[in-house]
Amino acid sequence: MKAMVLAGQAPIGGSPLKLRDVPAPEPGPGEVRVRVRACGLCRTDLHVIEGDLPPRRLPLIPGHQIVGVVDRIGPSAQRFKEGDRIGIAWLRHTCGECRYCRAGLENLCEGARFTGYHEDGGYADQATVPEAYAYKIPEIFTDTEATPLLCAGIIGYRALERTDVPRGGKLGIWGFGSSAHVTIQVALARGCTVFVATRGEKHQALAREMGAKWVGPAAEPFPERVDGGILFAPVGDLVPVALRSIEKGGTLAIAGIHLSRIPSIDYERELFYERNLRSVTANTRADGEELLREAAAIPLRPRVTPFPLEDANRGLQLLKSDQLSGTGVLAL
Repeated sequence: MKAMVLAGQAPIGGSPLKLRDVPAPEPGPGEVRVRVRACGLCRTDLHVIEGDLPPRRLPLIPGHQIVGVVDRIGPSAQRFKEGDRIGIAWLRHTCGECRYCRAGLENLCEGARFTGYHEDGGYADQATVPEAYAYKIPEIFTDTEATPLLCAGIIGYRALERTDVPRGGKLGIWGFGSSAHVTIQVALARGCTVFVATRGEKHQALAREMGAKWVGPAAEPFPERVDGGILFAPVGDLVPVALRSIEKGGTLAIAGIHLSRIPSIDYERELFYERNLRSVTANTRADGEELLREAAAIPLRPRVTPFPLEDANRGLQLLKSDQLSGTGVLAL
């Protein structure tokens, strides 16, 4: 099969992903294999490729927002049949036994393994997944539309839940890439008023088009305080800026897997009055199922920019330079 393979971590500007012919994977016990139709490009892929995250497997096929059709079923797998359209996301294994798994917090599992990081992902013609960690894709979404829901959507959904912003409340968003453009649609469907601070004219224009009440530069204060907010931009300098825009008792959720250093926080001005600062770590399978149900009911409409498989480096370069509007997707 064809795959974009990472031999060693390196800056994306040097196009480290190489198109290779590699053996097709075989599904193991409890696994299924899919013929990949689409795979979303994610900023986490950049962190894996460029070394912001320590290497776990090299050479590696990245990609963890995968939509495909089941073409082979491994021993003892029975959840899906050949021809079913399913999604493969970042979380692909948990131990099921640690205190986090037993408490319904499998996203914190000590033995968690991730697609496109510990195991090969979807920048390829075919990919495998344990059937218990795959998602049935709602028919209302096309293959490319569904891809951002499988990471950008799930993480944004979990972040939105962790803000505790009530339906009809005011939500602040810092950074407006793939995850934010999905999350704003969920928030608006819940009757929220959304304020967006982001760099780049394309991102600002998309936020306005999608219904944000106010849009401005990343470090500019909102015209009014919000009930809670989500920091999608991986920029630690924005943490105190965001906290100053949140009401007493409100929560800022940090949605990224990687964040630059957070500067000193002025306790009285930025954290006092029971403001909360929360991180978001991966997701549970329940998060994914809930997001897909809510997204289909809205119905949510992701904006995607397609690329052929061999253009994965170019798509990721555009993602890094904030030149993509919505989500870049490898369409196979």
